[in-house]
Order: sequence, then structure tokens, then C-alpha cells
Amino acid sequence: MGLFGRTIVTFLPLAPRFIVGWVAKRYTAGENLGQALELMRTLSSEGACFTIDVLGEEIKSIDESSWFINEYESVIDSIVDSGIDANISIKPTALGLLIDEKSALSNIERIVRKAAKDDIFVRLDMEDNRVTQATIDAALTIQHQGLENIGVVLQGRMFRTPDDISKMSKLLGAKSDFRICKGIYLEPPEISYTSYLDIVDSTNRAIDLMLDSGSYTAIASHDIPVIEHALKSLESRGLGPGKEDSRHNPPVPMRKGKGPGYEFQFLLGVRGNIRRDLSNKGHRTRIYLPYGEKWYEYGMRRLRENPGVAVHVTKSLFMPWTNRR
Repeated sequence: MGLFGRTIVTFLPLAPRFIVGWVAKRYTAGENLGQALELMRTLSSEGACFTIDVLGEEIKSIDESSWFINEYESVIDSIVDSGIDANISIKPTALGLLIDEKSALSNIERIVRKAAKDDIFVRLDMEDNRVTQATIDAALTIQHQGLENIGVVLQGRMFRTPDDISKMSKLLGAKSDFRICKGIYLEPPEISYTSYLDIVDSTNRAIDLMLDSGSYTAIASHDIPVIEHALKSLESRGLGPGKEDSRHNPPVPMRKGKGPGYEFQFLLGVRGNIRRDLSNKGHRTRIYLPYGEKWYEYGMRRLRENPGVAVHVTKSLFMPWTNRR
């Protein structure tokens, strides 16, 4: 299957752009904010909430960050005006983290501070290992400035993740907020797990560590073994639909737009049937919803980084009933 995925990735750039666009439209919400808002209004009827991501990353000059700042400020205003249940996710490299950390931190803080005025949560996406520590440091710095509406993504495949969970949860206590996923970046075997079973096992262990630390735990996975493990872990800890988060004494008030200590997250266009089932059972479910003109670069970059995604996409195209949006 690995060879099959790599073969698809090799030949997909040779396909006409409209074919790639036909594939990408399932997994992106359009090229502009208006299209994204329209789709969210439609999907809201399924009981979902959203994390909005503006496509683009790793800018070439710090001046390019201005466009992303302005766009995210428009996103925040639109969330408030529309009343849609949504927060935002930003890639630190789109705000200059690989160019000038000080400027990038200032850019991130500006967005987080604006979002905080309307109690909108900001998730810092985790990119490859070049910026892992810098991303964590940015979140901690902003938290220590009194802005608590920020959290990070951690990747189950990374060897360092258990230590990161421990350190951050000890520093932030009940204010620690993680999104845990397997991780799409194919990191070197010296710093990450590389086999499917090892990655699933390490992701499951990370979920348990997050739940036991008292952190808010956003479980972002489309893998059945991870979802099943998470459900069992929640039940064994007394967490679930209609139950208060009893991990803290005194109890911690539930934040706006959050679940009772946890939620499930899915990429737009993936495992819609499972998401709807979880929602119908009372679990808070969130759709990660990217939009923007960089849809082609986004799709091709993700395929190059993880050819296994190509197999999933191909299966969805030829057997669409296996993966309803």
C-alpha cells in the first residue's frame, strides 16, 4: 500500500489542475471566507462545531504575515457576526516562526488577544520538528501573559509527546488544552514512531496521559482503534455526554465552545458517518475546516508528506459510500 500511495503522489502533479481541484473540494471549504461560512451553516444542522483554518504556511518574508493576520481578524469578526459555533487554528510558520520568532510571537499574540475579547479559542497547529519547541514556547508565553484562550496540537507519533504533555500540564494545570492527533508529518525514526501500530499505540497513550493530567483533550483521529480506545478511556474516567468534568476540585467551569473536558475532532470530508454517530450520542464533535486560495499547495504538500493519504483519497473517490462527508 505504501508503494501504491507513493505512485499516486508521483503522478498526481501531472494531472490537470481541475482534477486535483475536484479531489480537494471534498476536503476544503472553498477559496474564500464567504464559502466557508456557507458550508458551516449547512453542517451546523448535523450538530457539529468548527475549527477554521486559513490555508497557507511557511511564508518567505515576515511582511507576508500581514495578510494572514488581516484574514484571521476577518474570520473572528465573522464568527461573532454569524453566531456560528467555531474557533480558529493557525500555523505559526504562516506568521513568521521560521523567520523571526519575536515577530511571530507578536503576530500570534495579536490574533489571540482579539479572539479573547469574544471568548474565541485559538489552536496553534503543530508543524514539523523544526518548530515543535518554538510552537510550545509560544503557547506557554501567551498563556503566561494572561491569555488563556490558546492551546497546541501534539502528535502521537513523536517520542517527545509524553514529556511535552507532562511539562505543559504541570505548568498550566487545568488551563492546559491539547489537540492530539497521530501527526501527518513523516518525521525521522530517530525522533518518532514510523509503523502504523506503534503510532496508534503511542497516540492512545497520549490520550490517557492528557485525560489523567486534567487537561482539556481534543481527540483528533479518524482511526477506529484510536476512537474506540478514547471512548473506553473516557468511560473509565467518568467522562462522557451529560457528565460534568469531575477531574478537578474545585470544578473547572466549562469554557465557551468546549465540551466537558474533551471533544472529538474530524477533518472536513473524512469519517462523516462516525462523526454524526458520536454527535447523536451526545459527544461534542468538531470539524477542522480549511479554506483559502492555497488549496492546491495544501493538498499536494499533504500528499507528499504522507503518501498514505493518497490511498485514502483514492478509496473515497472510487468507493464514496465508505466516506461520506
